[in-house]
Amino acid sequence: MKRRPALAGLTLALVVTLTACGGGDKGQASSSTGSGKTGSVTVDQETPRKARSTKVTGVRDIERHVTRKTATSTRPHYVKKCDTDTHRVKHTKRSKGRTRTWYTTETDRDCHKVRRGTEKHTRVVRRERWCVRLDDVSGAQVTAGKDNVWFRVPHTEYSDVRIADQRSKVTIEPTAQGC
Repeated sequence: MKRRPALAGLTLALVVTLTACGGGDKGQASSSTGSGKTGSVTVDQETPRKARSTKVTGVRDIERHVTRKTATSTRPHYVKKCDTDTHRVKHTKRSKGRTRTWYTTETDRDCHKVRRGTEKHTRVVRRERWCVRLDDVSGAQVTAGKDNVWFRVPHTEYSDVRIADQRSKVTIEPTAQGC
């Protein structure tokens, strides 16, 4: 009971210290310059990280679907092994100046995984990807006017580009540059 007021006081002191050091302002980041002046710069935390536009526009050239490549491999096979252990427990009951004692046997179960042989599984050597090559590329990621630039795109964007006319202008949002 005596520790509760001391703990509350310590918590209050910690909150006051953090607030005084700038740790209490949510949405604000402190910045300092070499002149010794300090100021605060607001940071827009409501804008999601993916809100910036990374769209690229260009003339459709060709597209490529790189299939997934797998290989069969072996790995250790683990099985669950349980051991039971018994031990004797002493029980005592006192009533009216008399002590009654009895013993029971209790069992404990200890389970763990043990390596037993190997198992075959399929591992992925190369992930599946969808790529599009554009001519006359202009966008935030590349310098304007580049030709034959490969972009990795999601499957939905790949499908949209495939149904577009050959040599038509398309806008994509790539996940990576290169294929």
